[in-house]
Parts: sequence; structure tokens; C-alpha cells
Amino acid sequence: MVKMEDVARRARVSTSTVSHVLNGTRKVSAQTVDAVQQAVRELGYIPNTLARSLARSRTYTLGVAISALSNHYFSETVHAIETECARHGLMMLFADTHDDPVQELRVVEALHHRRVDGILLAPSSDPERAALGYLRTHAIPTVLVDRLAAEGFDQVGVENRASTQALVTHLIGHGHQRIGMIAGHRGLSTTEERIEGYRQALSDANLRFDDRLLVNGQSNSESARRAALSLLALPVPPTAIMAANNLMTIGAMQALREAGVQVPDQMALVGFDDFDWADFFLPRLSVIAQPVKALGERAVQLLLQRIDDPEGERQSERLPATLRIRNSCGCPSGVPLKGIEPT
Repeated sequence: MVKMEDVARRARVSTSTVSHVLNGTRKVSAQTVDAVQQAVRELGYIPNTLARSLARSRTYTLGVAISALSNHYFSETVHAIETECARHGLMMLFADTHDDPVQELRVVEALHHRRVDGILLAPSSDPERAALGYLRTHAIPTVLVDRLAAEGFDQVGVENRASTQALVTHLIGHGHQRIGMIAGHRGLSTTEERIEGYRQALSDANLRFDDRLLVNGQSNSESARRAALSLLALPVPPTAIMAANNLMTIGAMQALREAGVQVPDQMALVGFDDFDWADFFLPRLSVIAQPVKALGERAVQLLLQRIDDPEGERQSERLPATLRIRNSCGCPSGVPLKGIEPT
């Protein structure tokens, strides 16, 4: 039977280093991790996970409760979480919340009953915050992902206000004074923060906020399509639209196509979230790109810290987003306005 000592000899590291790599109990260089994992594969070493779990009262499994099946952005986030879990020798147990408070609570309870070591949650807009209450009551190590919703939890998300403000300011720089916004589910922290960024950009440019230009796209493409059509039907429609997530950007594009409105000649269109095919649309979409890989990695790292130190100070982190200027905003061939650098 292959032992941990055999892996250490093959990888030319100490036995304790092999243990740290397999258990994720200490930060180890990427080169060392690769050497240990290669030795494990070559020797066919099988860690005694059950024995470790019994000895340390841990299952080396993290629960992930995120609405990912209908949201490309969250699908990428879950993939990043799974990759980081694998790097630490952990299993990921995923359950989709469908952004439904009842399902969210059910999922959190189920993950808890399966004895996961901790839970990563993108909370819904539940006004009762039932799932968060359950997590707090049972003292379950938890990190809130993307949606920073409550004190008393570790949280990691993206800087939404400044990013949205920069995107809307870019449209204003093109001369647009009536800019529509298709917002997501109200009550979500991401939605409210992006609305704040939109309004701040208007205020900074001394443009009056018109509540008719702020419409709800419910974070999905069909609702966004209808919302965009409602903007086009206004007595004085906007000359530019900002959609607050990738699905709503697609819905807005569908509406503009149906109405025969040319982008960007007749209507500028920008969105929050980059996605694989955004650079292949005609016109190419100008968007805010979120650091999905870094978000997933940091969420797992924070959760492991919380599991190891249940009483430590809670952390709340914001990761910077990136303004990607292409040409749906009106910049010719993706050349940005003066003072805005493309990525």
C-alpha cells in the first residue's frame, strides 16, 4: 500500500508538506502543489479521507448554494470555486437555489445535514433572510459570494457602484443625456449598488434622474426584452441603454433588433458582465467584466480561514471590475474616448 511517506520521497518534499497540500492546511507554492499532485497520480496514492474526517470532525467538503443553472456568470463562478476546492483537496457539493427564498433555505438545510465543513452562498432577495438566519443560528462557517447582504458573515463581491458609474459616465462622454437602465431583481445588493452607481454618474454630470428610464428586467433575458421595449415606447425614449447583467443585455439586444433599432448608430448599448461571445456580437459589446476566477478563489480561501478560525474577525472584500470598451457604446472599432483605456 502506498503511504504518504512514499509520495513525499517521489515529490522530494517533507511528509508534512504532502499533508498540507492534501489537506489544504497551509499555503504551499504552486510548484510544490504540482509536484505532490503528480507524485500522488504516479504512485496511485489514495488519502484516507474517512480517517481524517473522523480524527478532525471534518468531511473536507464545501457546500455551494448558488443560482447557477440559469445564470452564465454564476456558472463560471461555481467552476472557479470547484477548481479552487480541487487545489485544496476538497470536494464541492453544489445545489441550485434558483434565487428562490424557500428553495434557498431548503438547500442550506440539506447541505448542513450532509455535514459539509462550510457553505458558500449567493443570497437571494429574501426580505426575511431565512437562510441567513439558519446559518447564523447553527454557527455554520459561511462566506457570502457576490451579494454582500449581511453583517456577521465573511463576504466577497465585486465593486458595483464605481464600475457602473464608470460605464454610465462613458456613455455621457458620448453626449448621451437620456440613458435608460435595465436593472435586476430589486432587493439584491448587486442590483441596488448598480442603481446607485447609475444615479451617481447622472448626478455628477448634472443630469436629472428620470424614474421612467429605470426599468426592471428581473435579471433574465425575456423580462429585459420587455423592459427595453417599454423604454423604446416612451414619448422621449433614451438614446443609450445600460443592462445590469449579461442575460438582460441579451434581452435588450433582442428588443432592439425587433424594433429595427441599429446599435450603436441609433441606440448605444452597454452591459454589466462580460461573457465568452460578447466580443463576437455585431456590434461588439462594451461591458463591465467581473473577476470571476478571483471571486471563486477568494471565496474558498475565506471559507477555509473561517473553518480553521471560527471566532476570527469577519472579513468583507470587494474585488475591482474592468471596463472593456468595444464598439456597442459608439466607440469606432472599439477605440475608446480620450481618457478611457481599453483592456
